[in-house]
Amino acid sequence: MNHWFSKNLGDGIVAWEPLDHIKTLFLSEYKKAGCPKDMAVFIRHESEGSLHCEVKAYFSPATFIVANKIDADRCARPSFDNLSLLAGSEDSWPLFFPENGR
Repeated sequence: MNHWFSKNLGDGIVAWEPLDHIKTLFLSEYKKAGCPKDMAVFIRHESEGSLHCEVKAYFSPATFIVANKIDADRCARPSFDNLSLLAGSEDSWPLFFPENGR
């Protein structure tokens, strides 16, 4: 599977609860899979013209089990700009974003 997935978690002020849930689900699946570099969840605060920022989570293709559990939608690979790694290996950065020299 080569699709990324995304989930809008809503206002950044209240997104901590779904982020904790995602991280817990991820860590369980990540350990079962042997902690592979290609499993990662990234987040970004996005405003898209509204007053408040919303937090969006982006799931790498190998993280599809977690994405399915939270009803995330298929999407294109996110842009590198302003992403943060929520869960997974720091080694996932150059794997997914080699053009950014990380």
